[in-house]
Amino acid sequence: MFFLKELPTRAMLQSYSDRYSGMDAGAVAEALRLLRRASLLMRALEAYFTAHTLSQTRFLILIVIDREPGQGGLMGREIADRLDISRPVVTETVKAMTRAGLLGSAPVPGDGRAKRITLTPAGRAVLADLLPGYFALIADFMAREGDGTA
Repeated sequence: MFFLKELPTRAMLQSYSDRYSGMDAGAVAEALRLLRRASLLMRALEAYFTAHTLSQTRFLILIVIDREPGQGGLMGREIADRLDISRPVVTETVKAMTRAGLLGSAPVPGDGRAKRITLTPAGRAVLADLLPGYFALIADFMAREGDGTA
């Protein structure tokens, strides 16, 4: 999260640029604006997920499995490789989602220990219920680019 509510003025950034060689005031202003907007969007998404008794991590696990339907699920390490989340966190979250009935597993032919993690019908239903509001939230947020509310 980016916790700076009031961004530095152009004059302030220019004064830094005058003092520190290599500092591009325009680039820094744009980067800070992007960080602030991204933080606001992340907060809105976290609130949306919480209202649906989900977390961003759980949502992302559902998405990465759903977006590759031809593979018949993903191995735990494949899920972790697709997310910027540690493997232990992914492993524990997958276990919790399995207990909650959102995920299942299927054996991998030829490897008695390996399992592919799959979405259950309940997991697919949760995702199907969540996505319209998720996309609407993002669309609304992006439409407010210049009005000072986002």
